[in-house]
Amino acid sequence: MINRYIRAIAGTFILISLLLAVYVNISWLWFTGFVGVNLLQSSFTRWCLMEKILKKFGVQETGGDCCV
Repeated sequence: MINRYIRAIAGTFILISLLLAVYVNISWLWFTGFVGVNLLQSSFTRWCLMEKILKKFGVQETGGDCCV
């Protein structure tokens, strides 16, 4: 369950930053890059700040795959 939240939040951040880059300022693409770098580093280090934040808010990590 927590992985779904992380993917949804990352996707939302990317879409919002792309819209801000188009309509406000191109510099918002730095935020898109930041999200991408964090996703990449978490795939190598298995550490994700958003996971820690969600756990503090009480989101439980349920077993199983997202496709089950």
